[in-house]
Amino acid sequence: MIVNPLRTGPWNLTDLKDVKPNGMKVFSCFHCGGGSTMGYKLAGYEVLGGVEIDPEMSKIYVNNHNPKYEYLMGVKEFNKIPNDQLPAELFELDILDGSPPCSSFSMAGSREKKWGEKKKFREGQAEQVLDDLFFDFIDIAEKLQPKVVVAENVKGLIQGNARGYVKQIFKKFREIGYACQLFLLNSAAMGVPQRRERTFFIANRIGLNKIKLEFNETIIPIKNVFDGETRPAKRSVKRFGDVVVNINNPINTIATINRYFINDNECISGDINFSRLQSFPDDYRYTPAKSIYVCGMSVPPFMMQRVADQIYKQWLWPNICERINNG
Repeated sequence: MIVNPLRTGPWNLTDLKDVKPNGMKVFSCFHCGGGSTMGYKLAGYEVLGGVEIDPEMSKIYVNNHNPKYEYLMGVKEFNKIPNDQLPAELFELDILDGSPPCSSFSMAGSREKKWGEKKKFREGQAEQVLDDLFFDFIDIAEKLQPKVVVAENVKGLIQGNARGYVKQIFKKFREIGYACQLFLLNSAAMGVPQRRERTFFIANRIGLNKIKLEFNETIIPIKNVFDGETRPAKRSVKRFGDVVVNINNPINTIATINRYFINDNECISGDINFSRLQSFPDDYRYTPAKSIYVCGMSVPPFMMQRVADQIYKQWLWPNICERINNG
């Protein structure tokens, strides 16, 4: 079994050259800046590429990750591609990964009123009914038949009326032959200096026992990663999304619209600060987007490394050993 050490603290994309490959392959949907991609790579997986509808995010992803396959399109469009026009190795995946857009299930605002509505996040994107995208993602799983499916989403999915939506997700997985589990994980217990709670749907089609995911790592405060860069800004001119942080604690979930202050006059700034708070590498290239946007929309790499590490240890490696032993 090839096991790579779990990362903590600042790192660089160039460090990936020292990661030992575990032979497993991943394909990612709704990958944004590639937070999950970096997590899988840190765990030793090969990420073949992915599907992304946002041209700016796709460009940033290509610049940082140099994927073998990149599909600039929506998941509905990808599902329409004939199987014989897709690379054969996409039908031999160990993991299909995805983070379907989830803002309509956030607990902020009157979320139920947004369900079923079409929405366009950014310039260049097509309008989409966000509620449908999770099921379109499951359709890709049915198409590609990976061993394991991992889907990250907001905590709001398991609260209030949205729990009925979760039942539909489980039902859809069962219909295509996958057994699904649901976890609520906090990145602050997974090597990230940020209290980011997220749901993880983890499904398999190979009849495995239930996976166990329990993380309780030492909490990392902001001050351990903060590089000191701030910009002058007065909170006396109050704005929605202003947050004063305690540098002795992790930061709360990074939101793309917020300003983060260490006192009334100093606003946290700089790509390196947001990279480290999200466990992105220091040398990540955000141009032409803003680092707070890419980080706020992405899975923390260290968070996904922990999940991917356990999937490998508990499921994928034992499954390989069993196949070898059975001839």
